[in-house]
Amino acid sequence: MGYKKVEHYIEGSLQESQKAFTEIIHHIGEDVSREGLLKTPERAAKAMQYLTQGYHQDAATIIKSAMFKEDYSEMVVVKDIELYSLCEHHLLPFFGKAHVAYIPNGYVVGLSKIPRVIDVFARRLQVQERLTDQILHAIDSTLKPLGVAVVIEASHMCMMMRGVQKQNSSTTTSAFTGEFKNNETRNEFLNLIGHSLK
Repeated sequence: MGYKKVEHYIEGSLQESQKAFTEIIHHIGEDVSREGLLKTPERAAKAMQYLTQGYHQDAATIIKSAMFKEDYSEMVVVKDIELYSLCEHHLLPFFGKAHVAYIPNGYVVGLSKIPRVIDVFARRLQVQERLTDQILHAIDSTLKPLGVAVVIEASHMCMMMRGVQKQNSSTTTSAFTGEFKNNETRNEFLNLIGHSLK
């Protein structure tokens, strides 16, 4: 009984990406035939396809697969959800945590689906502001709750490794619909996630 890793990739796209990564490595001045780099174009192409798999996934389908009728009408909060994405400006990672809440309106969704929805949009070339809005609107338009709240706190490698090189900086974005436009409800959510927005 040996270990076998099973991976699924879009082959045509993978081969083209592999060629492109070979060219990039060559153009930065490295020897693509060097032992340590022989499989790098293939690995990089597979990594990029994995990190952008959200383009082939649908958030609404994920939510609808686990929607349940329920009379519960208080706030549901899922916080500290790990998030990894790629900045579309430099193709460098940004990473952090997402906090999501909604107030049911006849339906609840399986809790594991909220992190999956986040991954659908995080695994694309992104900016944090758009990512925040996409998560919010996917939940709002599919689940149709009384309100949705999303806060994302992330560190961006494009700021930490290049440019201004500020290692301790982080960015917070937020978006709210429905009942979360109300100060009292929004503040309850922010208190629950241990956060304050100025």
